[in-house]
Amino acid sequence: MSERKPLMEPLIKTLWREKGRLYIIDQQKLPAEEKVVELKSVKDVWAAVKTLKIRGAPAIGCIAAYGVVLAAEASMASGSKEPAKEARRAIKYLKTSRPTAYNLFFALDRMEKVLVEAGSPTAAGIVSRLAEEADAIYMEDLECCRRIGDNGVSLIKKNMGILTHCNAGGLATSGFGTALAPLFAARKKGIKFHVFVDETRPVFQGARLTAWELKKAEIPYTLICDSMAGFLMQQGKIDMVITGADRIALNGDTANKIGTYSLAVLAHYHGVDFYVAAPFSTFDPVIRTGGEIPVEERLPGEVRKIGKEVVAPEDARVYNPAFDITPAKLIKAFITEKGIIKR
Repeated sequence: MSERKPLMEPLIKTLWREKGRLYIIDQQKLPAEEKVVELKSVKDVWAAVKTLKIRGAPAIGCIAAYGVVLAAEASMASGSKEPAKEARRAIKYLKTSRPTAYNLFFALDRMEKVLVEAGSPTAAGIVSRLAEEADAIYMEDLECCRRIGDNGVSLIKKNMGILTHCNAGGLATSGFGTALAPLFAARKKGIKFHVFVDETRPVFQGARLTAWELKKAEIPYTLICDSMAGFLMQQGKIDMVITGADRIALNGDTANKIGTYSLAVLAHYHGVDFYVAAPFSTFDPVIRTGGEIPVEERLPGEVRKIGKEVVAPEDARVYNPAFDITPAKLIKAFITEKGIIKR
């Protein structure tokens, strides 16, 4: 079975399939170690998503699609003539990995549609069609993110101070990023600007991942604690805030990494433009408002510890939602692959 190659190489190889094998860069190891991990089964894919070895809504969608392919291939290799049955099991299983990011469900629904429309081909035919669809999802994400960069670059002006939260760069997608895509495009055009990177407690995706990406791209940045953002806005150092998204409701309410809502409120108070960058696969056509978006709550150990270091009483009561909901009225516009959608 031939594997389709992207028309353009990603800035960062977040995930890739090579000679029938599926690989990711383990984001839990960054920035100390750039470790490549092979995912050999659908269970490996589920665990990688659940434990944040791979994260970011678009990347989760892409890896889940390939997880379905792995399940179907394993079924065929075992001599089974029913890889479609195993693929359906994989789809149901992978949907339990994380509840908030809509791209996960968008991609898995596309894989389900392949099975529905397949008719009665051979086992090899089913596997081939699933692999083709997973490749299409991956390459469409690459192109979407590139276009997000091209569409958003017009917002980046000379000497701007730009604040971003969590990680919405290449590591959160198939390789080009969402919120960071306009910054990468602006850097390519020679526009000078400075990025302020929220550390993003409790898992430090900003400090560990976004700072790592910006360093690789040779984009000037300053790392700050999450609690410093308001003071920087008060000082006039922030001209624009741009974040990614994990799910966007029909009315524009947006789920993103915990702390995003706080930034939106601060930006509104200080008169700073607040933008969300996301592909159309992040827009949920069913959920009407942010109040209907399921918010994942993660384990208390993420808050009680920094890495392996205990920073709170081990029995401290913890509330650890992974996301919050930013009302549409606080968002100036959405930067998408189809253009900039204003409120």
